[in-house]
Amino acid sequence: MTKPMENRLALVTGASKGIGAATAAALASAGAHVVLTGRDVRALEKVEDSIHEAGGASTIAPVDLAESDGIARLASAIGSRWDRLDYLVLSAAYLPTLTPVTQIDGKQLSQALTVNFLASQALLANFDPLLKRADAGRVIGLTSSVGASPRAYWSAYASTKAAFDNLLESYAQEVEKISKVRVAVLDPGATRTEMRAKAYPGEDPKTVKAPEEVAKRLVELLVNDFEGFHRERVEG
Repeated sequence: MTKPMENRLALVTGASKGIGAATAAALASAGAHVVLTGRDVRALEKVEDSIHEAGGASTIAPVDLAESDGIARLASAIGSRWDRLDYLVLSAAYLPTLTPVTQIDGKQLSQALTVNFLASQALLANFDPLLKRADAGRVIGLTSSVGASPRAYWSAYASTKAAFDNLLESYAQEVEKISKVRVAVLDPGATRTEMRAKAYPGEDPKTVKAPEEVAKRLVELLVNDFEGFHRERVEG
């Protein structure tokens, strides 16, 4: 079996479940060494065990993205072991309760802003040097259609995803002419995850695609590569 990502290093946030876990497994299957990060240590260990049983390589690095110095410590730990980062996959996200604008819970909005936006900026800032040391560093951020198309009751989440999208495209423009780093934003579309179940409690999960389908497309995108800023929605 060919391993197109052999000798590549990938960091996946939100790797303990859902699309993040599926993406970590798919990257490892393609030959990458995957650093798994998230808050749930047991869940990360379960993903790592699955990767190792399949013959892949991974390292768990538990971190709470909401911690002020967590990301800096993560970058320092990875930088002390590896001299570069080939792939950064921003999968972690927090979904506040769906509610009218006038009833948004301030604590939940703050959490969403921290995880979905502020942590993403910190990850880009801290891992930018390692991405630029790679032959072709690639960043892929997982977004949501509500970030581009406002929807009633979704504003607390959607606003943070709109900021996330703007952040990634701005970074893409900033690094395009001074490095080989390239950025893509991937909208998974309707996918069978805990977040989806929370937002659509009455939906039959079998009617939407599995996280593995999104992970497969993400790996294909990295293997086939892209030039300049890239954005797409995974249909299915």
